[in-house]
Amino acid sequence: MSDEHIGFIGLGLMGRAMVGCLQDAGYDLTVLGNRDRTGVEEAVARGAKEAQDAKSLTQKADIVMICVSTSDQVEARVYGEDGILTGAKPGQIVIDFGTSLPGSTKKIGADLAGKDSIYLDAPLGRTPAHAKDGLLNIMCSGDEAAYARAKPVLDVLGENVFHLGALGNGNTIKLINNYYAMTSALALTEAFAMADSAGVNRQALYEVIAAGPNHSGMMDFIRNYAVDGKVDLAFSVDNAAKDVGYYRKMAEGLGLQSRMSGAADATFREIRQGGDGGLLVPQVVDWMTMHLGDT
Repeated sequence: MSDEHIGFIGLGLMGRAMVGCLQDAGYDLTVLGNRDRTGVEEAVARGAKEAQDAKSLTQKADIVMICVSTSDQVEARVYGEDGILTGAKPGQIVIDFGTSLPGSTKKIGADLAGKDSIYLDAPLGRTPAHAKDGLLNIMCSGDEAAYARAKPVLDVLGENVFHLGALGNGNTIKLINNYYAMTSALALTEAFAMADSAGVNRQALYEVIAAGPNHSGMMDFIRNYAVDGKVDLAFSVDNAAKDVGYYRKMAEGLGLQSRMSGAADATFREIRQGGDGGLLVPQVVDWMTMHLGDT
């Protein structure tokens, strides 16, 4: 354990698991939640202090960690009244663990630099169960000296901790990764639905595809639900739609046109508009089976 005092903002499923992991390692924390107080109460019961706002949390912390869902939510915590920016101090490190827009990340980084604070983006891979055991994949980018200082804490949280270069690279790589993963997942859900309509056994289709170069972990996640009804990927359509949408915004910001993400984006939008945004991505097989004949 280091003597860094950590301020942690965002105690949803992932955040509360990360806070628990840090507390298991002996870190001293100040926490700030949102509407669901479950994670805050768990952390306080184990010795954490609760902040009244992001400014007061930031004033107490050596390292501020943010784990919320969207860039808008990150910016609200940074720029809001009594936000992180108002409490930032020289030498402080602020880390965003969410999947955010790279342009927003770079803007926040520049504004915090004006307070002599350092911003790192460190989007996460894996699940809250992995977070509890310190087994996350952490894709960190930004100032190398700040990364080196934060790494002992990141190593508590992550099994695989990467430094990926300049600020924003972590979110850029995460968005490219999730675009590819979600596009692949949707392609396979449609393949299984098409097989059903053609009278082809799902497992037979899987065995043929899996015998070639298409085999992947994502393929197995979709197969396990499509064939066995088992959910191994607890990632919702709402989250997938957000990440694919962010990928497309990132491309637009670079002056580029993403052709391949269009079908995934449109499909996720259609699912959400029908009220099924809470479906987990492997369960889209059921949605595809019902809607493949829609015109």
